[in-house]
Amino acid sequence: MRSREETNSEMSGGVSTARRWAEYLLAVLGGNIVYLAIEPQLPIPLRHRMFQVDLGLAIDFLICVALYGLIRLVRGSGDRPG
Repeated sequence: MRSREETNSEMSGGVSTARRWAEYLLAVLGGNIVYLAIEPQLPIPLRHRMFQVDLGLAIDFLICVALYGLIRLVRGSGDRPG
């Protein structure tokens, strides 16, 4: 019978939870910095307004997702056996 650690490690592809959360944090903070840098150049309808769900929020989300995908692509999805 496998231990809980072995099962969790296999399910996550060998990537630690701390590393995964660090990737999430880097993607969200980096994505928000990129969005805030480009926001002044965006047309007014594409800018985010506080406490509203709008196109600016969607653009910010997409930048964060793209950055997370880039991080995963560069770092790989963990140590793969042989």
